Amino acid sequence: MLDSPFVIFAIALVSQWLAFYAGRLLGDMSRHMSDDERKDFDVVQAATLTLLGLILGFSFSMAVTRYDQRKNYEEAEANAIGTEYVRADLMPAEHAARVRELLKRYLDHRMAFYLATDSRSLGQIDDETTKVQAELWSSILSAAKAQPDPILALVVSGMNDVLNSQGYTQAAWWNRIPMAAWAMTGLIAVAANLMVGYGARRRRVMLLVLPIVVSIASLLIADIDSPRGGIIHVLPQNLESLSQSIRQSGQ
Repeated sequence: MLDSPFVIFAIALVSQWLAFYAGRLLGDMSRHMSDDERKDFDVVQAATLTLLGLILGFSFSMAVTRYDQRKNYEEAEANAIGTEYVRADLMPAEHAARVRELLKRYLDHRMAFYLATDSRSLGQIDDETTKVQAELWSSILSAAKAQPDPILALVVSGMNDVLNSQGYTQAAWWNRIPMAAWAMTGLIAVAANLMVGYGARRRRVMLLVLPIVVSIASLLIADIDSPRGGIIHVLPQNLESLSQSIRQSGQ
């Protein structure tokens, strides 16, 4: 569900509207509040709405931080692959050609990872990526054993960066806003709308703006936090630029 921001929007909107109308019904059935009771109620209502705003703000900040992290790791992956592609010149010719060819395949799989939208294709991409990683490491290892010197050690270090950068990227894509945080935000939003409905006296239709605004905010947060759902995605711009540069170089 967290990968479907529009589903979260619909759930948030319906639940908050229902909470508002439930509060409105409770308010109609109960006696009118005295001035002192109204003051106490207004304090509690203001505190609840303030807490809701703070939680939405913190959630948005968490989502943006994770989005920026995914972008940074995409850039880091492109830099690591590009650096290792150049360092392949330090290897014997037969090993260098093999590593370059594998890096091209690996680059294609990494771009496909960012563009995949369904779990089946993503599973295939992950399997192919793991196979190419094993072949890359095997090629580097055989060259390093045949010629163990500081120059080859630099190539091995670069390949280690390539493999590590993929792991960092995967961890960043798994790092999402916890379900418990979403549940707490939803409960506070429902409570806030319940209180607004209960205390509403005039222009009740205008008060329905609150559920809409909170639902739109939830949609935006869910969209940014979801790596593959919604419309806001991290595109492999740096990887695509690297792939184009390699093709133009003709190596």
